[in-house]
Amino acid sequence: MHRHEGPSRGKFATGLAAAVALAATAVGVVIAQYNDRPPWATDIAYEGGFIQASRIRGYDVDGSRTKALLAGECALMERRGMGGDRAVHDPAAWVAGCLDGAAGRPSRNQGLVR
Repeated sequence: MHRHEGPSRGKFATGLAAAVALAATAVGVVIAQYNDRPPWATDIAYEGGFIQASRIRGYDVDGSRTKALLAGECALMERRGMGGDRAVHDPAAWVAGCLDGAAGRPSRNQGLVR
């Protein structure tokens, strides 16, 4: 006869059911807390603005578009809805990312440690 070491099947099943219930509760709390907005939404919004302005800056041959971005076009673009879904999460972060991208500064999200 082979002896099984560890908890009995009943204790194992009870423990597994408790762990699943706890995980489901934790997921429910996170969903209720953030709803449609992910916890890292500010980073998403910032990067969206940064990438859009960086692309505009990269294709701006005479520099006029970059100057316009820095003079307030970033905020105007966000108000007109040109930032897309990313800007909706945190409009101020999207504008900050747009200004950083237009100015040629590195993204605040770069690096190993933030």
